[in-house]
Amino acid sequence: MQDCVSCGKEEAYEIASAATSREEIGNDTHWGTKEQLDLHHIPYAPRKARQMTRGDYGYYDLLIGFDDENLREIRRIAGGDPDRKIHLLLDFTNHPREIADPWYTGDFVSTYRDVVEGCESLFCRKNVPSAAG
Repeated sequence: MQDCVSCGKEEAYEIASAATSREEIGNDTHWGTKEQLDLHHIPYAPRKARQMTRGDYGYYDLLIGFDDENLREIRRIAGGDPDRKIHLLLDFTNHPREIADPWYTGDFVSTYRDVVEGCESLFCRKNVPSAAG
């Protein structure tokens, strides 16, 4: 997502990633994702997955998930969504839908295209509120 913020608004966003389940905690980025990032010359650094916390809801302006299961888990961890901060990434496009999980489909190419579409819509076409104003 970080690489998609290239519309002159880079300073306005803080982007983070957090798991909604415990199974990926401590793991680095999946090799299939790294393959797509390399193919598109998008830089990345080693990371260790962390789990989302209830405090993330208060800290961030938006919480983005790829599918309905993500949204359910984000709402569960957050204790609800009274401020309407939780959305699917593709809700910001002209074709709102879930992003298929490449862990199950093996299709990292389609997932990459969906993520780019969502990020471009979110950061470049919409007037999205940010903490920087």
